[in-house]
Amino acid sequence: MPVNLDKPQQWKADVTASVDLYNTWFMAFAPDAFRTARQKTAGTVLEDLQHTQYLADLTLTTLRQRPGVLRVLRMCTAPPLALDRLVGLSGVNKSLVQTMEASEVGIPKLPQRMANDVLDDQLTRIAVVIRRLTDDYIFPWLAGNSSPSEEQVQRAAAIVADRLCGVLADPIIRNAQEVRQLALIRTWLTARNYVQLQPGLTFRQMPPGTFSFRLNVPVEQPETGKPINLPVDAVIQPHTAQEGDFPILIEAKSAGDFTNTNKRRKEEAQKFAQLRAKYGPDVRFVLFLCGYFDAGYLGYEAAEGIDWIWEHRPDDMTHLGL
Repeated sequence: MPVNLDKPQQWKADVTASVDLYNTWFMAFAPDAFRTARQKTAGTVLEDLQHTQYLADLTLTTLRQRPGVLRVLRMCTAPPLALDRLVGLSGVNKSLVQTMEASEVGIPKLPQRMANDVLDDQLTRIAVVIRRLTDDYIFPWLAGNSSPSEEQVQRAAAIVADRLCGVLADPIIRNAQEVRQLALIRTWLTARNYVQLQPGLTFRQMPPGTFSFRLNVPVEQPETGKPINLPVDAVIQPHTAQEGDFPILIEAKSAGDFTNTNKRRKEEAQKFAQLRAKYGPDVRFVLFLCGYFDAGYLGYEAAEGIDWIWEHRPDDMTHLGL
């Protein structure tokens, strides 16, 4: 039975309530989430700057050893460089830059199929652009070939971290909001005697009355049929489930403006289509919404057969049989 997708007469009031809830949360908690992320980022920035001897040793060797430093280096220039701008100025392959920035600490990533001489040439080009555009205001010691003081280093790291967090502001806020949304779902479920499963079981092995977060559901790529894992925010097996019943899949979604949701609305439709192609029309896939989701977004999802629960009215989950 549909929950909200078949009730367009309620959408306007729900959108208003959802926007009010998001704005209240943002004013109260987003600044702390941003400050926490900035403090953590400052530590990473400091490590990256140390790796390059505070930009005095910016060479293809240092880039090879720690490719992920590039995302910080782009924030060390005047003006800070967007990824595409760096690609254009250096004339390097965009996939190289994307691969480098996907690196994790201690796990460097470089294109495996790129010849070493080509890679060295492109890394050198990147280093040349960064050195030429380095912000002398942030790194004054470079002009005089001197060593920075501890105060200068801390100040530079703070500024670069602030720039980096500015670029990542939306993902930081979305992540904090998702954590809060999943916590609310957990509280709602545990109050109704649902038990959270520890990692290890597949979604097909979930007993009645259990739930799990960020569980992978196997599907297939539409174009190639290649098996892939589809991460789902919340997977819930109702108390009344019978053996073989498909659990309820919930995606937590938040948005701080209406424009952003219109760009992202096809993601859910594509995910739902992959699930139905693999498991049939009885797949139960529901969105958990908070924020700026207007009638255009809701109408698009409803047309695709995707239902939703509003965060400001979580008891609607009872209509899912929970």
